[in-house]
Amino acid sequence: MSELPVPDWERVFDVAPVPLVLLTPDLVIVRANRALLQAAGMTHEDTVGRLLFDVFPMPPDDPGADGLVNLRTTLEEARDTGRPVVMPIQEYDIPRPDGTFEERYWSPVHVPVLDDDGRVVLLVHRTEDITDYVRLRDEARGETDREQRRVADVEADLFRRTRELEDAVAELRALGARQRRTAQSLAGLAAIVSALAAAEDRRHLVDLLGEHGGAALGASLLALALPGPRGGELVLTASGAPVVRGAAADGQHPAAVAARGRVVLVGEAGAQPPPAPGLRSWAALPLRSGERLLGSLVVGWPGTRAFEDHDVRVLEALAVQTVQALERVTRLEDERRVASATRSLAETLQRSMLTEPPRRPALDLAVRYRPAAVEAQVGGDWYDAFASGEATTVVIGDVTGHDRLAAAVMGQVRNVLRGIAAAVGGPPSRVLATLDRALSGYGTATLATAVLATVGPAPADDPAGARTLTWSSAGHLPPLVVPPGGPPRLLDRRPDLLLGVDPTRARHDSVETLTPGTTVVLYTDGLVERRDADLDAGLDRLLAAAGDLAQLPAEEVCDALLARLAPQRADDVALLTLRVHRGPGPRAEPSPSPARGARVPAVPEPNGALPPWPSAT
Repeated sequence: MSELPVPDWERVFDVAPVPLVLLTPDLVIVRANRALLQAAGMTHEDTVGRLLFDVFPMPPDDPGADGLVNLRTTLEEARDTGRPVVMPIQEYDIPRPDGTFEERYWSPVHVPVLDDDGRVVLLVHRTEDITDYVRLRDEARGETDREQRRVADVEADLFRRTRELEDAVAELRALGARQRRTAQSLAGLAAIVSALAAAEDRRHLVDLLGEHGGAALGASLLALALPGPRGGELVLTASGAPVVRGAAADGQHPAAVAARGRVVLVGEAGAQPPPAPGLRSWAALPLRSGERLLGSLVVGWPGTRAFEDHDVRVLEALAVQTVQALERVTRLEDERRVASATRSLAETLQRSMLTEPPRRPALDLAVRYRPAAVEAQVGGDWYDAFASGEATTVVIGDVTGHDRLAAAVMGQVRNVLRGIAAAVGGPPSRVLATLDRALSGYGTATLATAVLATVGPAPADDPAGARTLTWSSAGHLPPLVVPPGGPPRLLDRRPDLLLGVDPTRARHDSVETLTPGTTVVLYTDGLVERRDADLDAGLDRLLAAAGDLAQLPAEEVCDALLARLAPQRADDVALLTLRVHRGPGPRAEPSPSPARGARVPAVPEPNGALPPWPSAT
């Protein structure tokens, strides 16, 4: 057997998990282990060589504290008898760094250390912090005491209430049926109110009343009597179908009487004619909004009925909720009528200006305008195509906004542009620059984007029939080119400023050669923009959607792009598609033809100087 190591008792003492302190017989601290120092928040320098009670004094302002006396007495007992002493739980508060004392409870044990002659040379004082245990115990005892007192109070109260409960039970039995009926009516009323919130128009409101009100109130009829299209008449309607059409508003029909402000309650019809076939009892209540009478609510039952106070209150509450729902759906109907009329007017105006494109030699032109499917959301999208001598001018643009003002400004911009193109002539940059200056004179703060392009006639000496596209962009999306061979691409040069920003800024032209079979598509942002994606992603979708359209005529290209990219009609979309056919077409005046894709400076301003090149900003 290998020799055992010699224990390092000082280290064993220091790492013991319970708080320990080693004392002289005079109660001077020789050493405190790590657990005690951590519990007390002290160091060896704070404790070694000092009297135990100087290091851990009792609170000076607590005359009732007896922990120090008890601790000293038991330590002296262990020292004098040479036998261990186990103390009961002690409250012994410890000092904090700020000079106050923290309440603590301890379980102390004193063990004397004897020399060979049996004399006490040291005392080992072990103490365990049991503060949490004491607090939990006291809380449990307090809770037990409170529960016992509560039980006693309840027992005393039970006897006192016995007679009251007996009397209440008898009364509840007498009122039980009525209360159950009231509870059912109130629950049904809550269900009706919740359902009426979904009503979109009067017909839907009546349907919801019949669907939810009949079951809730046990009624076979719930109907609204509202003024008819002819003055002086009421129409009583239930579940979307007229029950009585054209009743005289001044007659004696229950609905007419209630519509004039009186409550009608009939518990037994007798010889009276019912408001609808099969009823033996009914109620008709005015629908009143402030001082205005809107009509009446009619409820009918197949059997007799006693109208007690709670029944009438439930019916009155239903009438109030019906008025609120009726006013809400009336506002909705009015708003829809106004919106529909507004949109119809704006769309008519818009479509009256978006005419069919002209027929041009060896060019296939197609246009589309599709408004958004949102009520009253007309906008400023437009297209145009017209002859400019032997050339063909095409334009597409978008005035900011979705209202009648945008549509009106669009009409102005389109018409002024046509006039400028006819009067000024020249390349597209000159036309757009003149248009920008003209718009600034209108005093409107509306912005607009546009792409203006001219397609020159095919040269007579070119049997293939290639065309020249000269175009200028005022902040608009790049035109799409679908060549007869190869992938689609965007004419993606940096556009000039929007119209309406700075009419003094220069504008520029670019040139593209269109071989026969080439298709060019001009479009507005409704075709490519989505709320959940950026514009680059929309342009990528456009290129992908046009990948197989090279051989289609212009009309089919328009329809395919709309179906693939804008099926939900979330925004207005304008499209203009042109396709170059083979053949030279009519003879045109020869003009210099810049290289493919070249950027052509704008025409000189009136002072004769070329405008500056646009800055990067």
